[in-house]
Amino acid sequence: MPKTEQQLRDDIIRVGRMICDKGWIAANDGNITIRLGPNLILATPTGVCKGMMCMEDLILCDLDGNKIAGERERTSEMGMHLTIYKLRPDVMAILHAHPPTATGFATAGRALNLGLLPEIVIRLGSVPLCDYGLPGTPALTEGMLPYIPKYEALLMANHGVVSYGSDVFDAYFKMETVEHFARIALVAELLGGPKVLPRAEIQKLFDSRKRYSVDSNNGFDQGAPLAAEDMPESNEKFEITREQLLSIIDEALKVRGVY
Repeated sequence: MPKTEQQLRDDIIRVGRMICDKGWIAANDGNITIRLGPNLILATPTGVCKGMMCMEDLILCDLDGNKIAGERERTSEMGMHLTIYKLRPDVMAILHAHPPTATGFATAGRALNLGLLPEIVIRLGSVPLCDYGLPGTPALTEGMLPYIPKYEALLMANHGVVSYGSDVFDAYFKMETVEHFARIALVAELLGGPKVLPRAEIQKLFDSRKRYSVDSNNGFDQGAPLAAEDMPESNEKFEITREQLLSIIDEALKVRGVY
């Protein structure tokens, strides 16, 4: 049985508190929306901490971004939500926040696109990095356009993460998965580098999606995620002549003032 608008308002309030408790937002960061109908969006407003909202703070907008009801103002990032809804008719809710580890990857220019964990490959495939766009302008979504139709969560360069799904809790759990993956990937880097799964094993994980009732728009494309065969050799060697080596040593000694 479909939820009432009152129940969906309560869901947004709950998720707002959850992302605040998780430390994925600070101050008035982040935004959450739910599709109520063909041309109606329930949204968090701007200028409010998402962990301290009440139901009356939420606003209603149409798919052109016009506010229909509510006392507060709409977020300047509403265009991102509307773009996703228009490109993905299956999406019913969207969450945008700044989970620290995943956002760290985004600010370092690093996608979360390694085939490391079965759960990530099955659920998300990979998490691409979108080009930076100025928040509050159409440029914000330009770098996202190639990825929205195929992926369920995106890293936004120098910005944060956006995830979306069948309801607001599905969007929340996808973001939780992204942040968990980012933390594991970071630990792997600190311990000497991740050991990526081979292509054949990654393909098996994609093939197993039906068994786990995972419905996704993406398949195993080249480099998404990267397999062991795609990774550079860790023991890559290069050759120099004796004369080149002596020249390097000579320059180093000069710099150190040895002669």
